[in-house]
Amino acid sequence: MDFVLDSQAPETLHWDSSFTYWMRDKLEKSVFWARCLRHIMVLGQKDMVNFMDLLLSPTSKVLNKWFESDILKAVLAGDAIVGSMASIHTPGSGYVLLHHVMGETDGDRNVWSHVEGGMGSVSTAISNAAIEAGASIMKNAEVSQLMIGNSGTIEGVLLADGTRVCSSIVLSNATPHRTFLGLIPRDALPEDFLRAIEKSDYNSGTTKINVAVDKVPWFHCCGSNNTEAGPQHTATIHICSESMDNIGSACQDARNGLPSKRPVMEMTIPSSLDKTISPPGKHVVSLFTQYTPYKPSDGSWENPTYREAYAKRCFSLIDEYAPGFSSSIIGYDMLTPPDLEREFGLTGGNIFHGATGLDSLFFMRPAKGWSGYRTPVRGLYLCGSGTHPGGGVMAAPGRNAARITLRDFKKHHSW
Repeated sequence: MDFVLDSQAPETLHWDSSFTYWMRDKLEKSVFWARCLRHIMVLGQKDMVNFMDLLLSPTSKVLNKWFESDILKAVLAGDAIVGSMASIHTPGSGYVLLHHVMGETDGDRNVWSHVEGGMGSVSTAISNAAIEAGASIMKNAEVSQLMIGNSGTIEGVLLADGTRVCSSIVLSNATPHRTFLGLIPRDALPEDFLRAIEKSDYNSGTTKINVAVDKVPWFHCCGSNNTEAGPQHTATIHICSESMDNIGSACQDARNGLPSKRPVMEMTIPSSLDKTISPPGKHVVSLFTQYTPYKPSDGSWENPTYREAYAKRCFSLIDEYAPGFSSSIIGYDMLTPPDLEREFGLTGGNIFHGATGLDSLFFMRPAKGWSGYRTPVRGLYLCGSGTHPGGGVMAAPGRNAARITLRDFKKHHSW
């Protein structure tokens, strides 16, 4: 998979019809497919069939094939529903499971890590490196429109305060929906492309709850009530994931338009490892909960009472596993799908900038015919999770897009 993740989808050229560039493009495509064939031959027929079975099958089928314990299967199945409204019984959800366990940290596969200082430290490190390399960074500068010339070429961005930032190259890390339907006039884009972007699946069932507590949770399954953080607090903790049926029922509630009666929750306690994010003796608990519809049929996320009812439901469920959790809460912040859309620009609240089903990956991401980071607007590139190979803290879309952008820039340096 590393080879595919690190490669640009061998997409059809749109911008340049010169013979030299056409020949180079054909050569690069040939190299890509030759490497694919080599990987397939190394796998062999048996492993290749198993791999295709994993890609195409429902998560439930994959896990039932390999494991007996329902609790173990349910815990693993949590990685197949992250950030989506998909069921574990949906064909192709096996790939979503693979997507979330194929990463690595310091060379170790399927290892998750906490970032000291919180996830914002990653952005800070990237920005510091960029500034060292000579980049200029503008903060709190909202883009209201992408400026496009009469020839259909990008000319820069127009900020909300009226400032014009001119450039012959723009890379957008916003969702494809926000980029093409919110920042560009419709007449600047092909109709078939616009339809594909409009019809993309941005459904999300995720609500994130960040909780401040005055003591580390005590789980009755761990025996004695120890007030100190232990190894059980440093891992991902699964709540309401005792069985595959529990996850299926939670998904069905949301498909009926209701927040799950027993939400599937992944709890992490980053302060158990990182002492920089909470005062001494206090802790930060992160809850990743599913499933919550964008527009519930029995209320609205804009209603404070409705929001509080969902949060208290989650806290009460945690009390079943960690008695006294609710009484330890100092405060909390909740981000429903509409909140994620409003505060972070995540269309539909989808943390991956769009569904990660097989019909939305590789050649199909973000739209058929435009999977190579280039866009119908010459000089405009996509570099976010809405492009191949999708979401996750891996930066592969950005790196791949940067390579394509630099290649085009060197060829058309006169832009």
